[in-house]
Amino acid sequence: MSAQSDSSHWRILGGLLAGAVTGIVVNLLVAGNDGAKETLNLLIDTVAHPVGQVFLRMLFIVVVPLVFASLASGVASLGDLTKLGKLGGRTLAFFLVTSVVAATVGLFLLNVFRPGDGFDAGARETLMQTFATQTTELQSRSGTAVAPGALGVVNQLLDMFIPRNITRAIVDMQMIPLIVFSLLLGSALTKVQAERRQVMMTWLDALTESMTMIVGFAMKLAPAAVFCLIFAVTARFGLDLLQKLGLYVVLILTGYAFQLFVFYPFLLKFVAKRDPVQYLRDAMPIMITAFSLSSSNGTLPTSIRVSETALGIRPRVASFVLPLGATMNMNGTALFEGAVVLFLAQVFGVDLSIGQQVLVVALCVISAVGVSGVPAGSLPLLMIVLAQVGVPPDGIAIILGVDRILDMGRTVINVMGDVVCAGYIETVERREDLAAS
Repeated sequence: MSAQSDSSHWRILGGLLAGAVTGIVVNLLVAGNDGAKETLNLLIDTVAHPVGQVFLRMLFIVVVPLVFASLASGVASLGDLTKLGKLGGRTLAFFLVTSVVAATVGLFLLNVFRPGDGFDAGARETLMQTFATQTTELQSRSGTAVAPGALGVVNQLLDMFIPRNITRAIVDMQMIPLIVFSLLLGSALTKVQAERRQVMMTWLDALTESMTMIVGFAMKLAPAAVFCLIFAVTARFGLDLLQKLGLYVVLILTGYAFQLFVFYPFLLKFVAKRDPVQYLRDAMPIMITAFSLSSSNGTLPTSIRVSETALGIRPRVASFVLPLGATMNMNGTALFEGAVVLFLAQVFGVDLSIGQQVLVVALCVISAVGVSGVPAGSLPLLMIVLAQVGVPPDGIAIILGVDRILDMGRTVINVMGDVVCAGYIETVERREDLAAS
């Protein structure tokens, strides 16, 4: 990574920390003063929000063309579809194992420390009333009607992976159909006459490079935008909610820390054969971007760029693993969902058996695949998981106030799970290339 790029991401980290501290201080200063709070909200809505959104939207607008072009080109460059099968099989197996471990970690921590036992009933009712509107919105997002019986389930799965209208799916930012279409196009290109395939791949590569340039434009705004995004959260909520839900927050952050600083380094050292300290240090720009945006999709352009330039991952690996991971590999989400289900079960006095907790792990891993890679994208599906094990879905209101900070953290775990997987796949691919030469 160049010194200029490294300096840029340290400035982003500085903006993040400055925004957090400034927001907390301002929140404390306006406490108890309704007029000052109103002025603060106006400042956030008219200054901080627009600046942050310009940055976010510059990243979001490149996601669809970047995923399409990089994934299709990556598959086409394999040349042999048997390579795609091996590459995809290894990638999906890695995703599955890490997601199961993450969900188990969340349940383990909540079983040991049980932060929901004896939760103050008054605080519970206050939180549910405060966030009732957001809960209703989440219920509407999770309440898609499904036809009864096996046919209904089959049709829902077909719509998830191969919808009738790919354009509508793309407009709605449904990434799984886009990935399927990109894989199909890349596979088809391997069967096209070489000259024509090269023309198409040149176009796809040019599109990928252009989208990466737009990401570079956005990153120039990043320090100021990150300051505004974090300031908006901390200035509005301060530390009050953290005090009420402190142990719950600490336990989930501990789970994130275990994944990032224990489990991922273990995989890097013993599975990917990489230096964990150096790898995580070089991936710092990805982690900062993920934390700031709370979006796996929004972080994807940065993940691809840094992986190829700083982590030594070849484009054909990065362009396959990272877009797929941004949609299907949600380690942080699986950990978070497992922990939340158990926490709310404790709050409402619902005793979950070992069998039910195993079901929770399975549901968390499966539902994480369908999570939208945008801020708070996991919450609607989490309500479905809650309902499956007898926990009141509207109880999710209790944790909504602190979800923003947890969302930032789980996005880092989600994205770094993809980046670690890319490191592993790169190691295996290089080893096989050397053996074949």
